[in-house]
Amino acid sequence: MQNKELIPDLFRTEYRKIVSVLCKHFGFDQMEIAEDLASDTFLTAAETWGQKGVPANPTAWLYTVAKNRAKNYLKRENIFQSKIVPGLKGEAGGLAGATASDARASGAIGSEAAGSIEDEIDLSPQNITDSQLQMMFAICHPAISPEAQVGLSLRILCGFGIEEIADAFLTNKETVNKRLFRAKEKIREEKIRIEMPGPSEIESRLAAVLTTIYLLFNEGYYSLSQNTSLRKELCFEAIRLCYMVIESESNTPEANALLSLMLFHASRFDARLDKNGELVLYGQQDTSLWNSDLISKGAYFLNRSACGNNLSKYHLEAGIAFWNTQKDDTKEKWEHVLQLYNLLLQLEYSPMAALNRTYALSKVNGKEEAIREAEELKLEGNHFYFALLGELYTGVDREKADAHFRRALALSKTPAEQLALQKKIDELPVKDH
Repeated sequence: MQNKELIPDLFRTEYRKIVSVLCKHFGFDQMEIAEDLASDTFLTAAETWGQKGVPANPTAWLYTVAKNRAKNYLKRENIFQSKIVPGLKGEAGGLAGATASDARASGAIGSEAAGSIEDEIDLSPQNITDSQLQMMFAICHPAISPEAQVGLSLRILCGFGIEEIADAFLTNKETVNKRLFRAKEKIREEKIRIEMPGPSEIESRLAAVLTTIYLLFNEGYYSLSQNTSLRKELCFEAIRLCYMVIESESNTPEANALLSLMLFHASRFDARLDKNGELVLYGQQDTSLWNSDLISKGAYFLNRSACGNNLSKYHLEAGIAFWNTQKDDTKEKWEHVLQLYNLLLQLEYSPMAALNRTYALSKVNGKEEAIREAEELKLEGNHFYFALLGELYTGVDREKADAHFRRALALSKTPAEQLALQKKIDELPVKDH
């Protein structure tokens, strides 16, 4: 791999590990320092490797440089706190007070952290995993808003840059920076520590962790971003984080169900877009492109989730996703899907789940009944709503099918969706039979 490709690849996998360990070492409120040190490590790599070539073990090289950068920083801060700050405090006048205040405001590490210079910065695989897991639970503290939880997870746990996060959320860098800044301020105010929560908190915090992973996956799977490689990467990052939860003491049936759900969905990635980048609807997908290995793994974790007495939305959605990986288009399959949607809507109603249910209903009881129930939802402004109505009216009422597809086309936001919808319009029969 060329140097130009290697460093971005290593940044994606190793930056998050270095930041998590340094944050745990310094304290959550010094997140910017951890990020700066990690970024400086990769800048040094780009400069050094460009002149001297790539080392035999690039990852070990990065870890060594990161440790040295951190130790040097701690030494400087220790000198500042032990020798310079006392002198500033002893001087009269507002200038000295302002200087000391500026030092504190700049995020200088206090004496407690600075005194840990000799502590080894542990970048072993086990400590990296522990640090990332503890960081995930810290990020999902109830004081931090859900949007900020997802943003911080992308930044710290997944190694995404600000521009990439903005792309994922279809917003701008300024909005992302403000959101992350507010979250970091909340971390300082609440004095949130990087550690696993106590037994009394772990259940409620785990719910937030799973929700964050779920939202992260959905952001990738349903993303309107034109960056399809980023879209897939978001999903696989969510899967990676869920694996971490499952392999920890926080393993629960709900976590297994969520992982199963994501694996089933990811198994159909390659069939969702054709070679021209056009969106392929479920009924037209080439099932030979479905990933059988991911389907098998999804089934394994779905079986593991079938214990305990709690039936979560992840269980029900994983069940639906399982049946969507069954290639035979049988009435029995769609009856199972319909029953699962009925349970899901009773457990946690959402308009999109209700809309998706009508497709299953059409497969079981016919299009006329499905049309009546779909139209009662009145999801004006939602292009999926009109696309589904266009699908349901195809073969029933050509004019209405055409009108709904055109409404969906007007509301859609990506070229892939627009091409797929235009194709649907072009393929409508001249007249209904």
